[in-house]
Formats: sequence, structure tokens, C-alpha cells
Amino acid sequence: MADLFQKAIQLNLPDSEIVYYPYFLEKTKADTYFELLKIMVPWRQDTIKVFGKEYAQPRLTALYASNDKTYSYSNITMRPLPFTDKLLEIKQKIEIHTGAKFTTCLLNLYRDGRDSNGWHADNEKELGANPVIASLTLGQDRFFHLKHRKDKTLKQKILLEHGSLLLMGGETQNHWLHQIPKTTRPIGERINLTFRFIK
Repeated sequence: MADLFQKAIQLNLPDSEIVYYPYFLEKTKADTYFELLKIMVPWRQDTIKVFGKEYAQPRLTALYASNDKTYSYSNITMRPLPFTDKLLEIKQKIEIHTGAKFTTCLLNLYRDGRDSNGWHADNEKELGANPVIASLTLGQDRFFHLKHRKDKTLKQKILLEHGSLLLMGGETQNHWLHQIPKTTRPIGERINLTFRFIK
């Protein structure tokens, strides 16, 4: 069983370093984290500006960190809350497993298939050059799409499963965009924790 949870899938995509761990958390542990975070996190829905128009962001979010550094995207500036014990527990497990260090976690709650995240890269200036992003999925499985910025023939789709971890590093954010698209299927809630390092 231990070997199963160490299984890693290296995505063979140019200009990237992407590793998927489908069994990063055992199901019972992932279930527990999902229920706790759903209740304990003070979820908020910000307004984003796209092409000059304002919209309610199609998901709920929260930001936690070990410092007071803000995080900005889509004309939103988020101020972090201090890490809770449970989030620190998750962060430390990921750090031990991947060898990366993180200061900040952006959490997303996708309430149903109408909630989504459009095409983007995690390349904000606060993250520095070639950031490492660790993305943990809890709850509903959702498809994660990738497309190369220049070569339109390069695309990839991954099903992010309950308890799985996706690690993106190297030049991934410079060359690839990603999204969680909408779906008309009747699906449940998903909590996504994206860990990153902000100096």
C-alpha cells in the first residue's frame, strides 16, 4: 500500500516539469480534510475584472500564509490569514514529499460544475521566476486542461482526483496555460489547495 501512495506520473510535455501523484492522500484522510476545510475556511467571492467588465468570480477563495505578503491576480489583492494547524499539516507533508518550500496557500472552492477557473498561468510577479506550484485536490474529481502558449497543437487533459497532488515547476508557467473548465454534468464540490512561495 505504501508504494501505491508514492506513485508518481511524470507528464512528458516540452518546456515543463509536471508530476502527478494520484494517491498522495489516503481516501479517509482526504475525506477528513475536505469536511474540515469546507466548514472552517472563511470562504469569500471576489469581483474580478475581465476586458474592462466586472464579474463575480466563479468560485469561492481564501488565502493563508506564514507571512503577511499579499497575492494579486485579475485586479484582486488578497491579504492572507495565518496558517491553521491543519493547513500547516498539509503543507509540511507536501514539502517533505516534494522537497519544495511554500509560504502561501490559495484555496478554491468549486461549488458545482458552473464554478471554474479560466485559462491562466501562475506567473504573477510575487511568485518570482519559474515558481513551483503544488495543487492538492479534495472532493469532486475535475478535469485540468493544459495548453502550450506558442504551439497550439500541444494540449493535455488530466483528471485531478480526490486526494491527488499536481506539482508544476521549472519553466511550466512561462510556456503553458491551464484551466478548470465548466461542465454541465451534475457534480459535487471540490476544494483545491494551491501552495506557492512568496518572498
